[in-house]
Amino acid sequence: MIFHLDLDAFFVSVERILDPSLNDKPVIVGGDPHGRGVVAACSYEARKFGLHSAMPIRQAYRLCPQGIYIHGHHEEYSRYSGLVKEILQRYAPILEQASVDEFYMDFSGCGKIYGSLFKLATELQSVIKKETGLPCSVGIGSNKTIAKIASDFNKPAGITFVIKGREKDFLHPLPVEVIPGVGKKFLVQLNSRAIYKIGDVLKLPLDFITSSFGKAGMDLWEKAHGKGNTILTIEREQKSISKEVTLSNDSSDKKELIKVLFMLTGRVCQTLRDQYSLASTISVKIRYSDFETVLRSHTIKPTDDDQTVFETAKELFESAYQRRVALRLIGIKLSNFSSSGRQELLFEEVQEKRDKLIEAVNVLREKYGYSALKLGITSESEITKRFNKD
Repeated sequence: MIFHLDLDAFFVSVERILDPSLNDKPVIVGGDPHGRGVVAACSYEARKFGLHSAMPIRQAYRLCPQGIYIHGHHEEYSRYSGLVKEILQRYAPILEQASVDEFYMDFSGCGKIYGSLFKLATELQSVIKKETGLPCSVGIGSNKTIAKIASDFNKPAGITFVIKGREKDFLHPLPVEVIPGVGKKFLVQLNSRAIYKIGDVLKLPLDFITSSFGKAGMDLWEKAHGKGNTILTIEREQKSISKEVTLSNDSSDKKELIKVLFMLTGRVCQTLRDQYSLASTISVKIRYSDFETVLRSHTIKPTDDDQTVFETAKELFESAYQRRVALRLIGIKLSNFSSSGRQELLFEEVQEKRDKLIEAVNVLREKYGYSALKLGITSESEITKRFNKD
């Protein structure tokens, strides 16, 4: 038996704990309603106006101008997520944290310990509410897919238990988009073939589904038949570090855009060094004002050096930005990690001095914060020259 526990309107729930005056009001976490961001989370009161996560914040404001728009307290979200995880670790023999507000638990074979699984879910809700103030919904099923769909079936603060062997009965009347992996584009393709409910998938032969939708169709068919993964991932290995920013105003000023890219590079490289890792693959993402998105990647020797990463990122940016249309978003991602020593350069003496410089930067940032010191856009020889002078 797999549990999926989902913290209801998590960001909003945390904000209401911090400020009880927000209770029973339409609250939207996402920042300036006249800005360029998106809705990170919204209360159930706000959803009545048609708001949902990932909606452009300006559109949300048009639908719900009376809503309360806040930037949020992301450090508090992490802290409360950690508190919930600590509670769940008391009960679950196997626990997987799928995201900041989602957890899977495997209670297979625990019937003699806990008795009724429905009663156990009720106890988890009660303890989490008492110790953190957070509401949550729980789905129980024979695999992760069923549990996840079930947790969203009766929100907020609901419990849905899908009995083993009754998965197709539960899924049959539900809209096909509740299946994990069915996004907007896939949904349009399904609807174009008169597939609106999961029951419509169950009526079709596998050959038709796979010939029409390929691997995605196979995955859809299996999930619609109640199949899913039962293996929980106890520890997730971080596969990438990324930072991106939506510009306050669309821009085609390459000098200013490169400055933004430079700032983002410093952020991701600092995170990389904080976890004692090196990265080999650098990726740059840009999005034009007409929402066309371009990605470019390049693999180099493992590094955590701001300048090395920035020089590669700058080349990728220049190769990606070929249109005369202004940009609305720019981002950078590091991946392909290793934990070995620092990169080897041709001149070891130069690298030794640069290592000392980076170590000094880390010490200052740890003491005074990230913004206290930024590495300049300059050449390796100039950095070495300045370091020797200092």
